[in-house]
Amino acid sequence: MDSKSTSYETAINMSETESTKQKSSSGAPIIATTKTISHNQKGGWRRGLSIFDFILRLCALATTLAAATAMGTTEETLPLFTQFFQFQASYDDLPAFSYFVVANAIASAYVVLSLPFSIVCIVRPHLVGVKLLLLILDTVMVAFTTAAAAAAAAIVYLAENGNSTTQWVAICQQFGDFCQRVSGAVVASFIAAFIFIILVVFSAVTLRRA
Repeated sequence: MDSKSTSYETAINMSETESTKQKSSSGAPIIATTKTISHNQKGGWRRGLSIFDFILRLCALATTLAAATAMGTTEETLPLFTQFFQFQASYDDLPAFSYFVVANAIASAYVVLSLPFSIVCIVRPHLVGVKLLLLILDTVMVAFTTAAAAAAAAIVYLAENGNSTTQWVAICQQFGDFCQRVSGAVVASFIAAFIFIILVVFSAVTLRRA
């Protein structure tokens, strides 16, 4: 009786061990496949954001370059002038407008230099260091372009409306073309600042889910 019971228990243990191995071996590929699918889905999601990031940078390049070019080429001379007096308005007559041109030119150069890094993020969406660098520099560009646009907007407001307290005369009634061009440049710079804000938000979201 003892020998029979011992052999019976051994058979049960062997069958349980074999069934356990079969379950573990059959379950392993399923787990690996699930991880691979999840990894591919995350990679595709990050690559899509990187492509959108590249498109936004092209838009930022267009707006900053347009703002700098429009302001830098703005000049108007009134037809009524004498031998000794000439009524002329130019962007470099005001330091705020000169700073505006420099700031948007720097922002344009930065966007051009950042495009290769954006392409690298498309090819390798799991890189964190490059995205962190772009996030920091984009934040700097937000402050840079916003300050330039705000300073120029204050001058444009004075040119349009004047100031009765300080007796500053509105010059846009005489220099209409000049005011239209500088106003368009300011609008383009604010659009560029808004695009940089979107870039910062997208970079932050990508890094948070990395």
